Amino acid sequence: MRTRAKICGITRIEDIHSAVNAGVDAIGFVFYAPSPRSVTIQQAQELAKHIPAYVQIVGLFVNATFDEIAQVLEEVPLDILQFHGDETAEQCQQLAAQTKRRWYKAIQVKPELDVINTIKSYQHAGASAVLLDAWHPELKGGTGHSFDWSQFPTLNVPLILAGGLKPENIEDAIKTTRAYAVDVSGGVESAKGIKDQQLIEHFMQGVQRGSANC
Repeated sequence: MRTRAKICGITRIEDIHSAVNAGVDAIGFVFYAPSPRSVTIQQAQELAKHIPAYVQIVGLFVNATFDEIAQVLEEVPLDILQFHGDETAEQCQQLAAQTKRRWYKAIQVKPELDVINTIKSYQHAGASAVLLDAWHPELKGGTGHSFDWSQFPTLNVPLILAGGLKPENIEDAIKTTRAYAVDVSGGVESAKGIKDQQLIEHFMQGVQRGSANC
């Protein structure tokens, strides 16, 4: 099965075209103001017009309330919600029921974290997938750091690999983890929030090679 790929933190129309032309499966908008890759509702609404059918639109939220998410959904046709904060399994389940959207949870892999049971708790709450990201004491994703891929678990739930991915290591990352999908942001940028067409193309070529060797 081909590994799916999402490019997150897109802020420009030209980067959407680059991502779509390179064959990505999903594009992510960050609705978290402290992030240098964040977009307003109005920006996301305009960007979404350039995303064709069969490419999913993912909205990333960090500890957002139902009202905040609902306000985005009124204007932006998000296909799935990505919870990237401290949301519990119960909170994710409740927000999904209120918004009537599928969702997945990003987990930062801390050294002391019981990864298996944490994943299972979100799976049982209805997560469509679980994303494993590198841990950072202050940042919520987009750290540029990776965790020990040899610790990537094998479970009966789609697992997404994130953290420190770039064209140079994506093929090896997929071979090592056999992740269902990969999620990249900073690894294909020339500056924060500014994607690079060549890096996107090289990244997706690596995804194809890694998938072929799994």
